[in-house]
Amino acid sequence: MHLAILMTNTDESDFAQRHPKDDQKFAELIGLARPGWTTSAFVVKDGHFPTTLDGIDGAMITGSPASTLDDAPWIAQLLQLIRDMHARRLPVFGACFGHQAIALALGGTIGRNPGGWVHGLTRNRMLDRPDWTRDLPDEVRLYGCHMEQVTALPKGARAIAEGPDCPVTGFVLGQHIYTTQHHPEMTHDFVEALTEEMAEELGEAACASALASLSERSDMAAFAESVARFFEQAHQR
Repeated sequence: MHLAILMTNTDESDFAQRHPKDDQKFAELIGLARPGWTTSAFVVKDGHFPTTLDGIDGAMITGSPASTLDDAPWIAQLLQLIRDMHARRLPVFGACFGHQAIALALGGTIGRNPGGWVHGLTRNRMLDRPDWTRDLPDEVRLYGCHMEQVTALPKGARAIAEGPDCPVTGFVLGQHIYTTQHHPEMTHDFVEALTEEMAEELGEAACASALASLSERSDMAAFAESVARFFEQAHQR
């Protein structure tokens, strides 16, 4: 299986330079479950898009501090690419910004989180179980970092997970769209460092809550397996 990683992360800070980029993080995520798969990275936030979808078995869209509601040209181009992949039924997985971009591209809506920042380890109750999620726990723990969320789903999509103050922390559409509002690619050490980096922006209470949440670990390996099974089942139909 050969997957495209569509990189949307606009963070070019010194902090970002000291840590692995999202192409490495997502390649390592899928490699936990399918070490033989290959990936190609496209830095779409810089306007670098695939010239063709031929030879690509699926795509993963990363997170970003950018908003899907921004008017940057690359975001409009990404939304059109999502619609093109949807039309071809090419399987697409989206995380955080990717989750929101897929929803927006296909007719959903995005809004601000009512409680402000969601950051740290999140707990997500499974509402529905596509076959590829069969081994996920009933409450999936994933690291999160977002100020916006999906407020209305595209036609035909269904929510498969919810969290506190976030009724759609994951959705599916058909057998070829799978998303999470959170960051399955982030490691515990990275989220701990990110929390300390964002301490002033988060505020004292949110930062303390996030650091306390990190006493537990995410369900990274189990979620990676669900992503791999998602791509596999999409090619068996």
